Amino acid sequence: MSPEKKPKLAKPLATKNTEASPVAVVDELGVELEHDAGELIEKVVYVNRSAKVVKGGRRFHFSALVVAGDRRGHVGYGFGKANEVADAIRKGTEQAKISMVTVNLKDSTIPHEVLGVFGGGRVLLRPASPGTGVIAGGGVRAVIEAAGVRDVLTKSLGSSNAVNVVKATIDALLRLRPREEIMRVRGLARVGGAGVS
Repeated sequence: MSPEKKPKLAKPLATKNTEASPVAVVDELGVELEHDAGELIEKVVYVNRSAKVVKGGRRFHFSALVVAGDRRGHVGYGFGKANEVADAIRKGTEQAKISMVTVNLKDSTIPHEVLGVFGGGRVLLRPASPGTGVIAGGGVRAVIEAAGVRDVLTKSLGSSNAVNVVKATIDALLRLRPREEIMRVRGLARVGGAGVS
């Protein structure tokens, strides 16, 4: 090769710092944290980045906790892992759609007070009067809103681990039973809607 002809080198695509926080990575990629897919809503609750130290530096992997629901009593969660944030969110969303369960609701709230437990996560749900709104934070709020509950009081009593809190909330919602089912199990019949005999 002649000295004036040098081979062209490809420019790096990303010139930014590679050690960014998961939220910054999500913002940079333009991934929506809340997405409506037709009637189904998907919420990204938590994105985690883990690093493996190798000879050339660090290798990053991502995991994403996603909640999906139709706001009509169906809700599910998914936990996706991948080398890229977008792929982890996509895998989590697919899992969430597959793992959907049906929960019993009463108008805009829940039928009765309930405590859900999963691992170290404990979540208390209490029915609330219309207009109260969803009094919840983090993973509990994502699950409750995706299920379609509009008025509820909640308290996370145990671990603050996002995965266990989401699983405990879904456990609590699955323990809900409508009034009619409880009365049928107890062998009680309703008399004109005024009381029990």
